[in-house]
Formats: sequence, C-alpha cells, structure tokens
Amino acid sequence: MIDRKIEADIELLFYGYRAFTAQADALLAERQWNRVHHRVLYFIARNPGIAVNQLLSKLGVSKQALHGPMKALQTAGLIETRSDQNDKRIKSLYLTVLGGELENELTSPQRELLKEIESKLGSDTIDAWRAMM
Repeated sequence: MIDRKIEADIELLFYGYRAFTAQADALLAERQWNRVHHRVLYFIARNPGIAVNQLLSKLGVSKQALHGPMKALQTAGLIETRSDQNDKRIKSLYLTVLGGELENELTSPQRELLKEIESKLGSDTIDAWRAMM
C-alpha cells in the first residue's frame, strides 16, 4: 500500500531541490555545465588541497564521471592541481581566484535561501530538518 504522506514528501523534496538549484543551474547552463561542476567547485572551496581520491569519495562518483568536469574546470582556469608536498603521486586540488568567484556566485543564492528559510521557520524546525537529512 502506498503511503500518500510519504509520496507527498518525496514530491516536496523534488520541488524543493529544483528551487534550491535553479539559479546555479541557469549559471552553469550558460557554460554548458551541470551540477557536478558546481559540486566540484563547492567541495574544493571548502577543502583546499583536497586529494582527487578524497573528492571522488565525497562526491560518490567514479574517476570516469569526474574526469570531464575536472578537465573543463581546469581548462577554464577555475581549478589547479599541485603535487602534494609529502607524496608527489597525490594531486591536490585548489580553486583559482576565478574559481572562487564562480563558486561563490553559484552557492551564494543557495546560502541566502537557506538563511531566509531558517529565519522564518526557527531553529527548532531547522534542527529537525537537519536530523532528517
């Protein structure tokens, strides 16, 4: 038997995620990119020097899935790789100044949307949402 409340919740998640990603998706589409590009920028911004294997783990994607977006971001001058100081076999990832600017442009609307929602709903509701997520 289908639980109509759960089905409605699933639908709300779809709509909420669409609203959450709309602005970033539009900016990415201008470059013929997608959400993977944004996620790469996002995680490198918050983990400067992250190793490629660590990024793969955080994103939950294969090397093949990450190769194209990484190449595009490097070609655009948004990310750079450096050899790890302790282990030259490890590639560490960093955003360039342009990469940081684009990541901020993509993520700021999402950050502001969440801040606005939190101020309207209050911390108890947000704590409950975080526990659910």
